[in-house]
Formats: sequence, C-alpha cells, structure tokens
Amino acid sequence: HVRYSTAGASVEKNVQPIMVDYSRGSIAVAHNGNLVNAQLLKAELEAYGSIFQTTMDTEIIIHLLAVARQTSLVDRIVEALKRIKGAYCLLFLTESRMIAVRDPNGFRPLCLGKLGNGWVVASESCALDLIEAEFVREIEPGEMIVCNSDGGIESLFPFKKVEPTPCIFEFVYFARPDSYIFGKNVYMTRKELGRQLAREYHVDADVVIAVPDSGVPAAMGYAEESGIPFELGLIRNHYVGRTFIEPAQAIRHFGVKIKLNPVRELLEGKRVVVIDDSIVRGTTSRKIVKMVRHAGAKEVHMRISSPPTSYPCYYGIDTPNRKELISSSHTIEEICRYITADSLGYLSEDGLLKSVGLGNTNFCKACFAGDYPVAFPKPVELPQMGLFEEEQSKYE
Repeated sequence: HVRYSTAGASVEKNVQPIMVDYSRGSIAVAHNGNLVNAQLLKAELEAYGSIFQTTMDTEIIIHLLAVARQTSLVDRIVEALKRIKGAYCLLFLTESRMIAVRDPNGFRPLCLGKLGNGWVVASESCALDLIEAEFVREIEPGEMIVCNSDGGIESLFPFKKVEPTPCIFEFVYFARPDSYIFGKNVYMTRKELGRQLAREYHVDADVVIAVPDSGVPAAMGYAEESGIPFELGLIRNHYVGRTFIEPAQAIRHFGVKIKLNPVRELLEGKRVVVIDDSIVRGTTSRKIVKMVRHAGAKEVHMRISSPPTSYPCYYGIDTPNRKELISSSHTIEEICRYITADSLGYLSEDGLLKSVGLGNTNFCKACFAGDYPVAFPKPVELPQMGLFEEEQSKYE
C-alpha cells in the first residue's frame, strides 16, 4: 500500500504497511485517510511511555491496539478505533486473518474482491482489475470485514452509526477514472461534470483542451455539450508525478514545464477553452495559460470542473494550508487576472451535486465550504502534513 503523505514526512521510515511484533504476535497495518485527533492521542500515549518510531498517524493505531484491554484481536481493534477521529480505511494483517475497516463517515472508498478462494481489499476497484479479481461490493461506512485463513468471511458493524459523508472530491480528482466508488463510475461522472460546466459557463471558442490526465473526461463532456471540438492540445509526460503535491514551489514550477507540452498546430490562432479539475495555489494554472498563449492561442478561457477550493482537507487529501489556497483570499475575477486567462469559470456546488447524481448522499464538501463533518479536538487550524512544513522552510 502506497499512501500519500497526508500525515508525517515523506521518508523511508513512514512507508506503509507498518509492521510490528508485539505481545500478541505480528501484525501489519495499512491506512488510507487522516486522523484529526492524532496529536492529542500521541501526546497521551507518550506520557504513558509509548515510544514512536515514525511520524505518521497510523502508528498511533498500533499503540492503541497494544494497550487495548480486550482479549480478541477484533475487540482490541474496535477498542482502539473507538478512540480515533477522522478518516480511515484500514487493513490489518496477521498470520491467520485479514481485517478491513472503513470509518463510520465513509470518507474514503474501500471495496471487497474475490480471487479464487481468497479475499482481496482495495481502496479502488481498478486495483482488482489489475490482478483479475472479481469485484464483490463496496465495504460500507462503519463496517468491519474479517477474513479468515479458511476462506470464511464475517461482516460486523461495531461502531456508533452516523450519517455517511463520503468525499465528493474523489469524483473530481482523487480517484482513478476507471474505478467504481460510492456506487458510481468515476469516468462517467467526470464527463457529466464537464457537460454541466458547459451549461453553466459556455463561451464562443474554436477548441476545447484538457489539462491531462485528470481533466480529460470533463473536457470531453464540455466539448460534447458545447459542440466545440475536443483536441489533445496539451501532451503530458507520464514520467512526472502530480505537481500540486510537490512540497517546494521551485520544484512545482519546473515540474509543470517538463510535465506538459502544448501542440502548437492545434492552438495557434485559436480561441481555446482549457479544462482542469481544480485550482489550488494558482501557480500551475498561470503557467499553463501562459504556455498555451506562447503556443499561439488567440484567447484562453479557463474552466474548472469543481467549485473553488477554499479550505484544506484534513481527511486524507494532500492540500496545503488555507493561506496557500488562492480562492481563500481572492475573488474569481482576481484569480482570473492572476492566471492571465481571458475568462474563468468554476462549476457551481449545485452543478457538482447534480452531476454526481446521488441525491440522498450527504457528501463531505469541506474543501469548498469549510463545513467539516468530523469536529476537531480544539478550535484551532490543524497543522498540515510534515512534508509541506519541512520542505517549505528550506525555500523560505
């Protein structure tokens, strides 16, 4: 399991799964999510003598498991997890059992698959396709799945029931387009985001292009709805990672240049609509607009297939703190001027919900509205991941 550095620094000792030997045997734990009360729990555990080997919040779960008073492994896990708050999809592996748990809010996706006589658990269904496993179903919010070595499986709901709040940004950007999450196909949902964006922010133009790869389905939907041709006007170098999570601004700027290259023959003299999934700091969008203009575009119109990202995520998506999010302190008109676009349009929150189409679902939209479903232990802005904190100081 390879986890984003949403808590703790990106160093070798934080690589998952985390494996330990303790009084009751050996156990490995993999975690997708983020715990909002990690600092308080860590301080409490250290006060009682716990020694931490990593800086990630997942290790806190290991220590809570070790000091739990229950006898059986399942009961000890339940006791430990009742103390944590936030987002978590967890997998515990021992010599004889595999136990998967999804938090009661269901922030992150988790699915169950079958491979021969064995069971498989993954964050997204596309991982099952890779190993030719059969997708069985999504694991429910607050559900614990216990898989035994004899092939037996048990479903438990040991936590207090709350209204699920799955993360809507999974559909916008985070999940892979070939995955099935929260009851929907991600690719088809992103295409519908683009169609709705065209209804809300049409512009007379000659060509629609995407910021690859995450912007491609929305761009195709925008082109279909608007009747403007879609072209691959920006070509991505697939040997470069996601630039928005790079810790240092200098690295992000250089990353944009080597990650994307415009096709001049498709853009020169054209009125271009550029579709992207979101704007975080604005620096990447600014470089993309200038890149498209440098390739000869007559006009550049930026369209974003989500509402403005004005608040950081504390539930497992790598976003900077609020002061770095451009929409937290600037109007759409100001952002448009900063990125040097001829126009800028964001998909409305209502349009986003309409496009996703799961009308009875109370999605987490904290990154857009600042309404956090799981309260923080104290009313202060939580520190973001160690990756940003450590690396930023080097370049300030």
